[in-house]
Amino acid sequence: MPKKKRPSRPGGAARRAAAASPLPQSTLPVEQRLAAALERQDAAAVAFALRNDHVIVPLLPVEGPPQVRVFRRGESEKYMLLLFSSPETYVAMLPNETDHRVLAYDGATLVDFLRQNIGVLEAVWFDVAGPHAMQAEPQTVLDALELEAPAE
Repeated sequence: MPKKKRPSRPGGAARRAAAASPLPQSTLPVEQRLAAALERQDAAAVAFALRNDHVIVPLLPVEGPPQVRVFRRGESEKYMLLLFSSPETYVAMLPNETDHRVLAYDGATLVDFLRQNIGVLEAVWFDVAGPHAMQAEPQTVLDALELEAPAE
């Protein structure tokens, strides 16, 4: 019996410069940033931070164009996108690795990635190593990022 073909791995070419460039400084007050929203376990605040700041996206340690690193649970058909509030929270998840490449994605770049890969993602995790991890459905994250601002 032929093996079932796995979906292609998401995250081919990332659109930003490689991690050698410095990560942008947050423009949000500390209490509105992703780490604070995760500490409060506040989904609306997480969405606000994703739309108005940046999130840290891990990269594969490969030569050539940057590629988003996604993770798979065992032999699962789909992948998990792990996002982080800082490079340090990514390092905390994989302390034994030595090459922790990351990019900062703004809301628009994250929307673009999710649109391209929504069919092969089963979950989005934020700061998975804790202490304030949260999980969301990829479509829920995409919907939150695509919310229209209320008319004034």
